[in-house]
Amino acid sequence: MKLLILMQNGLLPTINSVKKSKLMIAPGSTSEKQLFLLDAYALIYRSYFAFIQNPRYNSKGLNTSAIFGFVNTLDQLVRSVKPSHIAVAFDLHEPTFRHKLYEQYKANREEMPEDLRLSIPYIRQIIKANNIPIIEVPGFEADDVIGTMSCMAEKEGYTVFMVTPDKDYAQLVNEHVFMYKPKRSGGDIEIWGIKEVLDKFGIESTKQVIDILGLMGDSSDNIPGCPGIGPKTATKLIQDYKSIDGIFQNISKIKGKQQEKIQLNEEQIRLSRKLATIILDVPLPVKPDDLVAKESNIPLLKELYTELEFRGLLSKLTESVLPKAPAYGQGTLFSFESPVEEPEKKMDDLTTITHHYFLMDTPSLRADLRADLSIQVQFCFDTETTGLDTHSAELVCLSFSFCAHEAYCVPIPTDRKEAMAVVGEFKSIFEDERILKIGQNIKYDMLMLKYYGVEIKGPMFDTMIAHYLIQPELRHNLDYLCEIYLNYKKVKTESLIGPKGKSQKTMRVVPVDKLREYACEDADYTLQLKPILESELKTQGAYDLFCRVEMPLVPVLADMEKTGMILNPSELDAYAVQLRSQIVVVEKEIIEMAGESFNISSPKQLGIILFEKLKLDSKVKRTKSKQYTTGEEVLEKLADRHPIIGKVLEYRSLKKLLSTYVEALPLLINTSTGRIHSSFNQTITATGRLSSNNPNLQNIPIRDENGREIRKAFTASDEDHVFLSADYSQIELRIMAALSGDHHMLEAFRNGEDIHAATASKIYKIPIEEVSSDMRRKAKTANFGIIYGISAFGLSQRLNISRTEAKQLIDGYFVSFPEIREYMDKSIAVAREKGYVQTILGRKRYLNDINSANAVVRGVAERNAINAPIQGSAADIIKIAMVKIWEQFNKENIQSKLILQVHDELDFDVLKSELERVKKIVRDGMENAIQIGVPLIIEMKAADNWLDAH
Repeated sequence: MKLLILMQNGLLPTINSVKKSKLMIAPGSTSEKQLFLLDAYALIYRSYFAFIQNPRYNSKGLNTSAIFGFVNTLDQLVRSVKPSHIAVAFDLHEPTFRHKLYEQYKANREEMPEDLRLSIPYIRQIIKANNIPIIEVPGFEADDVIGTMSCMAEKEGYTVFMVTPDKDYAQLVNEHVFMYKPKRSGGDIEIWGIKEVLDKFGIESTKQVIDILGLMGDSSDNIPGCPGIGPKTATKLIQDYKSIDGIFQNISKIKGKQQEKIQLNEEQIRLSRKLATIILDVPLPVKPDDLVAKESNIPLLKELYTELEFRGLLSKLTESVLPKAPAYGQGTLFSFESPVEEPEKKMDDLTTITHHYFLMDTPSLRADLRADLSIQVQFCFDTETTGLDTHSAELVCLSFSFCAHEAYCVPIPTDRKEAMAVVGEFKSIFEDERILKIGQNIKYDMLMLKYYGVEIKGPMFDTMIAHYLIQPELRHNLDYLCEIYLNYKKVKTESLIGPKGKSQKTMRVVPVDKLREYACEDADYTLQLKPILESELKTQGAYDLFCRVEMPLVPVLADMEKTGMILNPSELDAYAVQLRSQIVVVEKEIIEMAGESFNISSPKQLGIILFEKLKLDSKVKRTKSKQYTTGEEVLEKLADRHPIIGKVLEYRSLKKLLSTYVEALPLLINTSTGRIHSSFNQTITATGRLSSNNPNLQNIPIRDENGREIRKAFTASDEDHVFLSADYSQIELRIMAALSGDHHMLEAFRNGEDIHAATASKIYKIPIEEVSSDMRRKAKTANFGIIYGISAFGLSQRLNISRTEAKQLIDGYFVSFPEIREYMDKSIAVAREKGYVQTILGRKRYLNDINSANAVVRGVAERNAINAPIQGSAADIIKIAMVKIWEQFNKENIQSKLILQVHDELDFDVLKSELERVKKIVRDGMENAIQIGVPLIIEMKAADNWLDAH
């Protein structure tokens, strides 16, 4: 652990190791007693909103974001810091003395989100299971409890660390009391001593923090402060006059409206100062010595972490994490009023059932197994291999199961010829179209068998995909499914071959008895999952989507992955030279504009140039390490301030293209096949869209000329083939028209009009032939932005127009297309009633936060309620098209191949002699995938490479 401890004497030592697992204490202090006081709700809210865009859920649908974040902070403290004393302070849900002083105190706060409210009992149980005292006092806030305890502990020789992200605590900092700000992702822990507070606030004494807060107020707590006085003005006033009292004693020296505002609001300012002051004499029911750290209750923590599905934390619970001492039992609550007893959380023991797993390692045993498999209606199978890359890995064994708790393992020889022979024995079984094949991530097994000359034919059932349709936002791996559906804990892969990394072994070295148990277990429990998941698919109305779209797509994707794409490295090598030359030119231009040489790739050096030397923005935010923020979003807002900004953005774009694509893609060419083989994933995105990785070909930038050039390196396979690209035209807008039934938009699409020009015509109330290119551009942005619930602020930024004009544009849009507004309102209403929305084909997107009382949380869910049916329907449509095209290719024995899908685009490697026939098949498959009441139109083009095919 790395702690940055900045002490009042001005030294800034970085401590890279913590001697004897103890936190370093302040200079001059000889105390070994370190008391950590955690502000519960400040940490809980911080954790919850850190995951707001991508919340964590367990299999029961509980949002565990806040619990996970809080527990990680707590775990880091008790494991790494090992404090001698520790406690957690909670606010009670009742008025405090501040509410009596000021009725509107915290009146503007949003209600606690419902899923966060459900998290609190779990957090309290975990605190108690760690035998950490909880302190709460009626009429006072956690700030006051921590402030009072800090004051008491300091007098008794403790070094105190207040664990909180709340800046208000800075007023309490002294030579023995510090603020401990837990680290965020990618950052360091911050510890504020006197010097840090003085530097942060620009003041002479930590006590002046209260005066600054009194002047500027606090919108989160609804502390009014002085109207028109912000942080900078408040700081300047306190710097000049030392305190609020000093300001009023020197009020005649303050000029103009500022003097008037301060005089007019004197009573309010003094009240605000009182509200912001942390109380130091709360009648506490406990003393510092009572807060000694105790040994955790490991069995109870295991039970809680199991229910919450915190597997990483579970793996750490192998030993006690705190010093041995008499435990508090179930934890200690220090409070004047006992809280309502929380229900006890239990989990049934994971069951152990007798099973029969057999090793089929002779020709006669394999023959017996084939005979049994050949008469089954269904069987489950699995492969164990030497690696995850299907294009280079080797089979180690096959496993089969057709009866619960019974399975068979077939070892595959190391010698390739012998291996092909053994796998070939099962070819007729795998290719028997009468038998249903069951698997977990069956596409992987299909690909492995393809390299051994075996195709999987007939109906299939993939448990991973089934669960994805049931709970799209949860995990879908086999270990997880076995635990939540079968109450069974599988053998961990790592227990056989070690943890992931360069030193990990392969299944080839696992002893055969352990290999048999592991491989058979996979097949056995996947078989047992099948009827459970099949029943859930039917119950939730997703079985037709599973059978009609997702399962037929599996062999399509497997074929695409095996075929791969041709990449011309020499094309990229030539382009790399060009890019490097461009980078040098841009770099020189930037340095000339800056007037000095510096490292453009260094955010620190760039920040100094932009914000100190060129003074482009005096209000730009800084990171925790006090560096200027120079992210893309920040720079884009400053683009009109100085031409250097555009050049910096261009420089970064060129560098990213070079490193991420131009230099990296050739390294991904498979040495065995000479092609790039991307993996296409069906179970990643909640909307139903496919994703790709290794490499992610869907993310190659195409909006600018430099990005598009990368596509030029992807070519047809040889001179007898061409690259054919087919792209849906405005499919999401067509789906919006179909779902909303808006007659203006439907009419425009049915008449084949330019939809963006037609939209502009309606908004600006002019004939379509009078629409300017700028009007069309704005209408186009509005068209696509509306789908994603864009706000006036977002539209103004995207179009670089005023917020007023953006609002007028959006208002005009909804006047012109009223049914779209009705569709959006209806989508949100349906989501609030049912808890989910659906695509045209019934794919569900669950929106657990749609009824949240918190506006930020609810807003995210509302935008998803509008967009998910549209984006998900587009995903369903192109998947159906892929299946139709692939099946027609097979039916007609077409040699051309579907090789790539990028959202609304399909790409093919086409034999020139088949081009016209392939075009007809592709057009029919894409434009007639399903009927939605609006024509589905595609654009097609053939060329030698991907770029020219657009």
